[in-house]
Amino acid sequence: MLVIRPLQENDLEDLYAMAQKAGKGLTTLPADKALLQRKINLARETFNQRCAPEAGLYLFALEDTEAGKAVGISGIQARVGLDEVFYNYRLSVTVNASKELGVHVRTPTLHLSNDMTDTSEICSLLLSDDYQGGGNGLLLSRCRFMYLDEFRKHFSEKVFAEMRGVSDEQGLSPLWDALGSKFFDMKFTEADMLSGLGNKSFIAELMPKYPIYLPMLPDSARSVIGRVHGNTAPALKMLQAEGFNFNGMVDIFDGGPVVEAFVNTIRTVRDSRNRHAMVTRKTINLDVPAAERVMVSNRSFRNFRVTTVPASCVNTDTVSLPPDVAEALQIESGDPVRLAPLKDRAKTAVKAAG
Repeated sequence: MLVIRPLQENDLEDLYAMAQKAGKGLTTLPADKALLQRKINLARETFNQRCAPEAGLYLFALEDTEAGKAVGISGIQARVGLDEVFYNYRLSVTVNASKELGVHVRTPTLHLSNDMTDTSEICSLLLSDDYQGGGNGLLLSRCRFMYLDEFRKHFSEKVFAEMRGVSDEQGLSPLWDALGSKFFDMKFTEADMLSGLGNKSFIAELMPKYPIYLPMLPDSARSVIGRVHGNTAPALKMLQAEGFNFNGMVDIFDGGPVVEAFVNTIRTVRDSRNRHAMVTRKTINLDVPAAERVMVSNRSFRNFRVTTVPASCVNTDTVSLPPDVAEALQIESGDPVRLAPLKDRAKTAVKAAG
């Protein structure tokens, strides 16, 4: 069984193995054990409410309960830019005109910005290669929206995601080579690692404050602005299906797009329903296609759990759960639960029962 749960202390080795396979460019999860341990510690402090709400880092693991290991991770940063300034480039157009010459020029430009300060970020989505497909990526991504909806007071009204931009297998970024490297005097992978380690002061110290005129950049750099890495394309597609849209901001290192949405407009939030659990001894075939499953979560802040069950388990006021599923969710008969479709076809089942 695959279950979403808060990240735990004993997940470090599994998390490190996934980060190593992810390659360069995944800023929030670099293959650095010390950093990953700090993230685990902060996540534990967050779920136990032992840190300031705005400093919270909510990291969720996808656990294969039979294998006893974490096979995926996703997260929510409660607020960005409060301890360390959070920078992006904003795409805009600079207009210059001369009446005397009859010239009117519109020039696309990049402006250094920290507009996303004090906004919640969904981040750190990573799924083991062996578990790709079968709706597992959807579960790992969309569980965050169920948590956002359940505990809205801990997050901003709008959330965003900074998508991984284009880089090659050696970790070389066309935008960085044409722009960032001219001011930082370091390789893209080094700058990306420093940022991931939380050392962002060098950005403010070295990055030019003046607009960057895109026509002055080579075609190779301009062509990747606002584009995602091939490995990130499925994640972007999932977010777009949830209602996230490009907001005109891009990552300052690799040019990856920033997408955003208001929590109350996210599809998983809009389509979710409340029910009560009904634990049954009746045999339920859990092995159904992803399109015929729904997500079901408990309502616990500290011990949040999510898994999937067949849409046929959903009734008007209850959802029928086998004992092992109820145990995995840490609930009993009569406990309140939350339902949301995993895919579009399951959406009909949830609404029909609602």
